Amino acid sequence: MATDQLIHDLYAEIVKIPLIDPHSHIDPHRPTARTLDDILGYHYYTELAHSAGMDKALLADAPPRERVRSLLAHMDRFDNTVQYGWFLEIARTFLGFTGERLSAADADALWDAAERVFARPDWESEVMRRSNLEKVFLTNDFDDPLTKFDTSRYVPCLRTDDLVFRLDDPQVRQRLARATGEEGRDQVSLQRAVRRLFEHFTAHGAKACAISLPPDFVPSASGPGVFWMLAEHCREFNLPFDLMIGVNRCVYRNGVTQGQDLFDQRTSLIQYAELFNAFPEVTFCVSVLTSAQNQELASYSWIFPNVVTSGHWWYSNIPAYIEQDARARLQAVPKTKQLGYYSDMYKLEFGLPKYNMYRRVLAKVLADDFVRAGAMTEGGAVELARLLLRDNARRIFRV
Repeated sequence: MATDQLIHDLYAEIVKIPLIDPHSHIDPHRPTARTLDDILGYHYYTELAHSAGMDKALLADAPPRERVRSLLAHMDRFDNTVQYGWFLEIARTFLGFTGERLSAADADALWDAAERVFARPDWESEVMRRSNLEKVFLTNDFDDPLTKFDTSRYVPCLRTDDLVFRLDDPQVRQRLARATGEEGRDQVSLQRAVRRLFEHFTAHGAKACAISLPPDFVPSASGPGVFWMLAEHCREFNLPFDLMIGVNRCVYRNGVTQGQDLFDQRTSLIQYAELFNAFPEVTFCVSVLTSAQNQELASYSWIFPNVVTSGHWWYSNIPAYIEQDARARLQAVPKTKQLGYYSDMYKLEFGLPKYNMYRRVLAKVLADDFVRAGAMTEGGAVELARLLLRDNARRIFRV
């Protein structure tokens, strides 16, 4: 098949843009993989393998090397997926794999190569350099001490799910008391606790507050609870609030770890209209779990100055949905109000294939809808990509 030269040229320029990744699950104390099991233990692979017939016991209880062998043995059942493509790119780019397809026969060679490569003392910096990652936002528990890592590379973010949905759990109360000196059993104590958390996080370089929200959640100023209080503190401390909307937990109760949650079509952003109206000073970076909800998100960002479209989350994180969603946002939403992509990764090695996937789609959309349409020059399209991948995040999060 002939190469589309315009898309090729745009992609070649886009990959030169240093990335600010506004959402990940990286552990800054252990950001890279130690073994191949850290790569193939990513929930996408265990979900796909289990869905395609792999025994759940092999995923949970087998020795790591054997678990990897079993996962590779099942890959021929899902080698049509983009997640397979991510792993193939990791194997080729980082581990020297030169074959055409991956199988169980490659398990030992890949395992041994991973042990050698991942053990290099400069491996973390090498992955960051080859992926062109400059900053990676974290997902920090509210009681994280935020010490012993480089906050200029790994940006803290206060994750608040436990505070909003599990504050009745005695263990969460104990963690809150240890972190703040307050158990939060009444509104006054809870206010003091939340303030101390925001003081602690901002003192350690935090640039955002974040939460994932179920389909039936409706934030309200009336009644007890911590969510509205979090928005008030985001306003006071000048932090954007990342809302990841629509996840229904534990739908597939017999699923693998992290492979139980799905989206729910009952969600609507009208549930958040009161919040968006009440806090015009707070920037809400909104992710939705379904591509079907993208038009609603684009419309809210079109109308509300404080609503920003953010990434392509989870089940929408495949090229077919990214392309249609990115195209709609670029046609409808001010270019300064879009965070193009985030990795959601648990290990740094996934930054390269995930961002390359997005960059390839973005190059195609920019070529077809802007350059060929005569709306932009190639240089203008690259500058638009720079806004989506770097400059908007720098401005919105003040990094």
